[in-house]
Amino acid sequence: MIPYVYIVEHSYENDDCEEAKLIGVFSTKEKAEQIVKQYKKLPGFKDFPDNFYINKYELDVSEWKEGFTTKSAI
Repeated sequence: MIPYVYIVEHSYENDDCEEAKLIGVFSTKEKAEQIVKQYKKLPGFKDFPDNFYINKYELDVSEWKEGFTTKSAI
């Protein structure tokens, strides 16, 4: 069995700046969905209810396969 985790984040644009919050890391998609349901009722989060993201990640596997560049390097 491949071990996975589900990361819940919330992000939105605020004055041309992205505001992002890590809500938590969960062992099942169902637990991640349940916490999103709870957070949608909280101050601030309820103003942006469609801005929650659940991403599935395999444990012990790198997501970055290549390098990266910055705006100053372009």
